[in-house]
Amino acid sequence: MTEYLLMFFVAFISATLLPAQSEALLVALVAEGTHSPWLLVATAAAGNTLGAAVNWLLGLFAQKFRNKRWFPVKESALLRAEAWYHKYGRWSLLMSWLPLVGDALTVAAGVLREPFRSFLPITLTGKLLRYVVLVGMYLMVCE
Repeated sequence: MTEYLLMFFVAFISATLLPAQSEALLVALVAEGTHSPWLLVATAAAGNTLGAAVNWLLGLFAQKFRNKRWFPVKESALLRAEAWYHKYGRWSLLMSWLPLVGDALTVAAGVLREPFRSFLPITLTGKLLRYVVLVGMYLMVCE
């Protein structure tokens, strides 16, 4: 049970302010062979999506805080993400799992007032697919 909580927490953190490696932890826990790989995937996806939801909330208030030192996304990254978001729309959230640009996309979704009812399922789908592919590839190669 502790490992699932750790997986959730690391996945949450990796989608928010602090850098973390949820993928490395996920593969390590799957490699142990003592935990359900698909329950770990679901736990990681839930934590990572909740972290993205925090970014979305930050985006709602970004105009007030985006120039503060502590703000989690650099202005240049946020501007690139906003441009990408304008070009590809809400479906760009399927790429919210990408390093660097993914967090900025979820903040941009808040800045651009993407409704949460569309933000959540699209973001969850992208993050879940990333973890499914990662674990699926690991299991194919290592078992």
